[in-house]
Amino acid sequence: MATTIPEKPEAAKVEAKAAGTTGNSDGKVEVVPADGSRGEAIRYHEDDKLGPLGAKVSALWDPTDLRKMLVREFNAAVTKAKEAASSVDHGATIAVHEARKALRRARAVLSMVSGALPKGERRAVRAALQEARRSLSTARDHAVAPETLASIALSDEDRTTAKRVLDNAAEALPPTKELKQLLAEAATRAAAQAEALEAALPQELPWKVVVDGIKDVYADARDARRKGKKSKAWFHTWRRRSKELVYQLELVAEHAGARLHAIHEELEGIANTQSPAVDLIMLREFVNTYAQGIQSDAVEHLRDSIEIALDDLMTAARDAGRDAYSQRPKRFAKRLSKAMKRDLTPPDDADLSTELAD
Repeated sequence: MATTIPEKPEAAKVEAKAAGTTGNSDGKVEVVPADGSRGEAIRYHEDDKLGPLGAKVSALWDPTDLRKMLVREFNAAVTKAKEAASSVDHGATIAVHEARKALRRARAVLSMVSGALPKGERRAVRAALQEARRSLSTARDHAVAPETLASIALSDEDRTTAKRVLDNAAEALPPTKELKQLLAEAATRAAAQAEALEAALPQELPWKVVVDGIKDVYADARDARRKGKKSKAWFHTWRRRSKELVYQLELVAEHAGARLHAIHEELEGIANTQSPAVDLIMLREFVNTYAQGIQSDAVEHLRDSIEIALDDLMTAARDAGRDAYSQRPKRFAKRLSKAMKRDLTPPDDADLSTELAD
């Protein structure tokens, strides 16, 4: 990583050779890594007629760059969905997972820019992405159910019932050709929305619009966590909004610094605690769907065993998320904006001196 330090011209040239630095025509020394490569400039508070010296402006500061960045991220998610569709022959489970993850990322970006979109466009794009992702839900359940059943403690009787459920499900599993078609259709829907999104967005997208979009997703997640105490459906909603929020924070953190990265890691850790419970919620419905020909008592006993494990996991996940979701949405948005500004504001001369001394 390189920085520019004012020095006396002659002294600069001598010290440059000894300390792994290079002098320039302005009489300044540029500190470079030992391998001679030149990385991103360190920000510091010294201005000339052209603005801050040695500073690289983040896309989060510039409304035009911010728009370009988010459109690019949406298009990248669509590309990932297309790649997943073309890779199904190499592994259906991974292809479905990657496609659903890409569509979730696309929705996360949409939520970040929704405040700048006309209401009709916003609803149309969201509905299309939701439909595309839901079309892959059955394939996802077939992929996850065997691993989920294997991960929980079951009696021999329950294990036998579970095997019969899986056997029934295997007969209903869509063939690879059909799955490939589903993935291709989902990717096509998403691609059409990429064009609609870019056409509908204004040429400038200020940070206020983006942070408000993140705030709304946080608010939905926070509300769903509260309602998820007594409702498995709301708990599942909490998981969906949490994943969307994590993707959004990951994206902005990549263009900021340590403070936003810390917030992202905190919420990501909470989202990870929800996964086992959501898999069991899916498994309950999976057992109901493919219980044909199995005695009702055996099916009910298996469901009860799943419920016991599920209740414990839901309680643990909600407890883990208590602090992270304790802030009101407006306060959370202010926290994000403050972290972003502190990450991107150049340190003053005193801070720079301390950094260089270290």
